Amino acid sequence: MKLISNKLTPPLGLALSVILAVLWASVLYAQTQWPFVPPTNPMAQRNSLNLVLNQVNWFQNATRTASANTGGGYGMLVQQFQAVRNQYSGLKSTLTSQQLAAGANQLAELDAGLDIIQEAFTDYRTALANGQSSSTALANMCQVLNEASRVWAQELKQDCRQLRVGW
Repeated sequence: MKLISNKLTPPLGLALSVILAVLWASVLYAQTQWPFVPPTNPMAQRNSLNLVLNQVNWFQNATRTASANTGGGYGMLVQQFQAVRNQYSGLKSTLTSQQLAAGANQLAELDAGLDIIQEAFTDYRTALANGQSSSTALANMCQVLNEASRVWAQELKQDCRQLRVGW
């Protein structure tokens, strides 16, 4: 009784060699991939700051039109506000370590400002739970969000000038 035929051994050895070569190549490829690190050059910072400011403008436009869309206005505002947060996070990732260190307090205040703005969404839900009409609660929230985002954007611009973002 033959356990392994001589005719089958070379193809089996070749197949194992090919499998090992593919596995080794995939391990090497996985090790050479670096996580994405955003650039910290002035152009990247200017572009990112402009994206944040544009997103704030879109959010403010949404606060002006959401009252007419009582059914989906709240969801649209939540989505637009989250987009502001995401763009701002992207801006912070383009800052140099020196800018991050020098502006730590200012950036923390901007983060806190976004947290305070987000409380308007909770206030809206509380107003509804307390019996306020959805159209009145939404109109009030839109007014608060519009004004708060305007003040936040002014502070962002001022802080970015002081930190020389995009210079």
